[in-house]
Amino acid sequence: MERGLKTILPVVILLFAVTVAAQEKPKYGWNNEIIGNLGLNQVGFDNWSQGGENAFSWQFDLNAKFINTSEKATWTTTGKFAYGQSRVGDQGTRKTVDEVRLESVLKFNIEKAAEPYLSLGGWTQFADGLIYGENSSTVVSSFFDPLYLTQSAGIGFEPATGLKVRVGASAKQTFTNSFPAPYADNPDTPEIEKTLSEYGAESVIDFTRKLSEDLVLKSKMELFSNIKGVDEIDVNWDTQMTAKVARYINVNLGIRLLYDRNISKKRQLMQSLAIGFTYTFL
Repeated sequence: MERGLKTILPVVILLFAVTVAAQEKPKYGWNNEIIGNLGLNQVGFDNWSQGGENAFSWQFDLNAKFINTSEKATWTTTGKFAYGQSRVGDQGTRKTVDEVRLESVLKFNIEKAAEPYLSLGGWTQFADGLIYGENSSTVVSSFFDPLYLTQSAGIGFEPATGLKVRVGASAKQTFTNSFPAPYADNPDTPEIEKTLSEYGAESVIDFTRKLSEDLVLKSKMELFSNIKGVDEIDVNWDTQMTAKVARYINVNLGIRLLYDRNISKKRQLMQSLAIGFTYTFL
């Protein structure tokens, strides 16, 4: 049942996106955008003397943004859903990309340089995460395990076109079930903690720039500090560059950097390059 849910959830999200009615973009009211990307890559060999292994990979991304603007406030809700798999030779299918991310920000329009905001965010994954050994694999994460939630309040401002900055007080919770370590458990205590709560400050820098008619750069850096030290600052930095090469074909380059001392004392880095089909639902 759980495995079936993980399999059909991306399809359900896609169907939901397709059934949302397109709207005009008035000064006040809803302004919505949903963009889907599907990338495929395949290579096969038959009696190929130079060697090589058959390979197939796919990745689906869905990015959604819903903005409700009124005279006194702007409510922005964004979602990012990404999942991909690859198969090389006889190694079996392995997950390559897996992310579920939602964020909702309510900003109060007071016509000042800095405007107050409230935000709520969360992120997890669709399927089991595995570390592969020579002859076996180990499950280290799963759907909603871990689940991260953040709440914050502060001020936001736009120092330049396409650049948005938020600074405020924040709370962060990490929920786990089967994998308390290293996500939530404190190794210095005899108990096994499945929930970790942290309080401190956050800073979010969101940058979008259209470099040319067919090239867009988006970068978002999220910093969270529990005020215990510089090396205790959590970093989530996601950068995407998208180049449109045809009406429905894009090239996407992505780089994501993570640092969380509770999980690893070294930075974590993921890079992806995909060529695929893109369709704008709204």
